Formats: sequence, C-alpha cells, structure tokens
Amino acid sequence: MKVVLLAGGFGTRISEESQFKPKPMVEIGGQPILWHIMKEYSYYGFNEFIICAGYKQHVIKEWFANYFLHNSDITFDFTNGNNDMIIHKQHCEPWKVTVVDTGLHTMTGGRIKRIQPYVGEEPFLMTYGDGVCDVDINKLLQFHKEHGKIATLTAVMLEQQKGILDIGGDNAVKSFREKSQVDEAPINAGYMVLEPQIFDYIEGDKTVFEREPLEKLAKEGQLMSYMHRGFWQCMDNVREKEMLEKLLAAGQAPWKKWED
Repeated sequence: MKVVLLAGGFGTRISEESQFKPKPMVEIGGQPILWHIMKEYSYYGFNEFIICAGYKQHVIKEWFANYFLHNSDITFDFTNGNNDMIIHKQHCEPWKVTVVDTGLHTMTGGRIKRIQPYVGEEPFLMTYGDGVCDVDINKLLQFHKEHGKIATLTAVMLEQQKGILDIGGDNAVKSFREKSQVDEAPINAGYMVLEPQIFDYIEGDKTVFEREPLEKLAKEGQLMSYMHRGFWQCMDNVREKEMLEKLLAAGQAPWKKWED
C-alpha cells in the first residue's frame, strides 16, 4: 500500500526555517521531519511513498537524489584518470519514493487529486508532512478495513485547534469543520486511510481537502475516526520544533520506534 505525504505548503508560521526549505524538510535531530514520518510508516512495513511537493519542491528532490550517496561508504577512484565510484556498504531503507510537483499554490485537496495517476485504483495511506505520531498503523488499517467506509482519519484530543470532528458512539464522524478560536473536541491528526473513491470528492486545485471533501464524506456517513490516545505533535512553529528536538535528544521521542 502506498503512502501519500502532503509536503507542498509554504509553512509561513515557521518562516525562520521555511524561507529556505519546505516545512517538511525542517530538521529534527539532523533529519527532516518528513524522514521521521517515513520511518514511522517503514517500521510497519510501508515503504512506497508519493510526496506531494510544491513550494521549493526542488529541495525535496535534491535531498532524495543524494540520499543514497550520503548514506553509503564510498571510494572515489581517480587514479586511472577516471571518475570511478565504488560503493562498499550502504545504509539506506528499502524505499521507493515518487516526488510529484503538485503546484505552488494548489490546495491540499488539489494536491491529492494530482497524484491520482500514481496511486491508481487502490486504497492508500495519507498524512501531513509536518506532524509525528506513535499511532499503530497496522491497527489503523485494520480498523479501516473492518468498517468499510471511504475514509478513516486519526483523531486525537488536544488543546490546539485543528479540524474539528463530531464523533458518534459508533466512531462515525457526524460532522467535520475547520477550527475556530475556542474548541475542545477531537481534532484531525492526519494519518488517514483512503479508498480510491476519495478522488471523486475533489473538484480541482482550489479544493481544500479538509473542507468540502471531508465535510461531504461526514454528511454521507463515509468518514470514520480512529481515536488515538497516544502521542501526536505537529511542527507549526519554532517552539514546537524545539520541543520535538528535546524529546529526541533525551531518547524520549514516542514516534521513534525504529532502531538506529
């Protein structure tokens, strides 16, 4: 199953970093937060990724173009007048990564719509490229398969205001709306499972995925929530970046389940 990662926004709230690179490429512990998210999925056996790039998309492409080189032991041999490169040992994950330029000003729904040819007629996983979580992906996927609806999102209880969910006793999402100033309700944490019918709910580049598509799915009873009681944290600003850095440096990062 493919994993789609939204990584095309401007990241204006962390402009100290995002003026030089896309927000998903802002580093935590020496690696982009995008890499951390990919490692989460890889831990559960999901190794094929489609990255919805946009703002400074060349940074993402160049990073992956050099990833194998930077994670290998290499001899550069110029002795015979040639530029021979001998790879002795490489330390890369078994990843297949497709980076798609989904447009500079395209909204989240439009970015998802643009990668439809790369997904095909298969269900897929999707999340945002700026938040880490310790959700069990396999249990999330099992939950999705059991209810048989078009979409499942991971919900968490936080004071922060994100997309607001009204969840019924059967875990069905009764309504979905964007954040307001004062809300104490489950929020949309990303980490979604989506059936290919989701593309029918997205009109085009100007479609905000968290509005019309998810709102319509909720009204039709086709949007379910997987309640996650563990760790989730987005990286919207420098304070949150520093918090994630401290957790990682202290060996207390809940999302880091893999071995170095």
